[in-house]
Amino acid sequence: MDYTNVVIFIILAFSLGLIMIMNKDRIPASLRRGMAITSIVMILFAFFLIVYSFFDLGSS
Repeated sequence: MDYTNVVIFIILAFSLGLIMIMNKDRIPASLRRGMAITSIVMILFAFFLIVYSFFDLGSS
C-alpha cells in the first residue's frame, strides 16, 4: 500500500495543530472554537492512521 497520502495528511494535521497553538491570540473568537475542534479531529484521525499503518505493516 502506498502511504504517501497518509504521510502528507499526518504532516498537515500536526502543522495545523501547531499553527493553532502558536497563533491562538490572532484568531477571531468566533472562528477559534470551530477551528480548534476541526484540528483536534484531524490530529486524532492522524494518530489513528499512524497506529493502523503500524498494524498493517506487521501483517504484510
